[in-house]
Amino acid sequence: MQTPRVQKINIQGIGLETLRIAVPAGADGPTLVFLHEGLGSGRMWRDWPERLCAQLGCAGLVYSRQGYGQSDPVPDVRGPSGQVDGQRHGRLLPDYMHREAFEVLPALLQALGIERPVLLGHSDGGTIALLHASRFKVRGCIVMAPHVMVEPMSLQAIAQARQAFEEGALRERLAAYHADVDCAFWQWNEVWLSPAFANFDIRADLADIQAPLLAIQGVDDPYGSLAQIEDIAQAVPHTRLLTLPACGHSPHRDQPEAVAQAVSDFMASLASLASHRP
Repeated sequence: MQTPRVQKINIQGIGLETLRIAVPAGADGPTLVFLHEGLGSGRMWRDWPERLCAQLGCAGLVYSRQGYGQSDPVPDVRGPSGQVDGQRHGRLLPDYMHREAFEVLPALLQALGIERPVLLGHSDGGTIALLHASRFKVRGCIVMAPHVMVEPMSLQAIAQARQAFEEGALRERLAAYHADVDCAFWQWNEVWLSPAFANFDIRADLADIQAPLLAIQGVDDPYGSLAQIEDIAQAVPHTRLLTLPACGHSPHRDQPEAVAQAVSDFMASLASLASHRP
């Protein structure tokens, strides 16, 4: 298993922390692009991307969105939203995942010369993966605990996360993964708990997804119910669904073997599809 190459890449004037995982010797699999959760970062995946890419014979890209990990922070993250010289500052707006999917991610992939990747997104990253796949060509899309609409249980869990952060325990845990832990937390927490975000709903976008799709959800996830992936399957009939018992919001940590097997089977199906194309 190779050590990923870490570097900061300037995308639209913002320095983004990226970790490149080289394709294993003798393999020729596609590039897996890992999209982290709302409080995550490239490093919060730990060594799971490297292990998964080694198992699958794939190259990998892991990156931290603005304000997360070692990427550039968002100025005045709790202030009024705005832009100066094309750079945003202040609170996130409810369309922040659309902007990431339609503007930042395409620019990053183009800068790195990555075409038709397989997207693997967790939570907010899963939502970003779905949105990107609805407009851009990807070889496949894997989502774990995605958000396609807002549920009361999600808001309750996010309010509880705020209390844990303010009391210090969550802040201390997150500080190990973010250069600016307050930026990472508040940009996510405040937009989700804002009145404007209550109407967030991407289900109408899902019907435009043509790529193969795998959606994974834990039955014990406090941030979302099975309705999230059931609604995906209703909009995208070719979706493969995986429901995991004894699993919370992080399937790759709570049920690593089941997730790895599902991803492996999905990737094998992509290879089979590619081999039968004229």
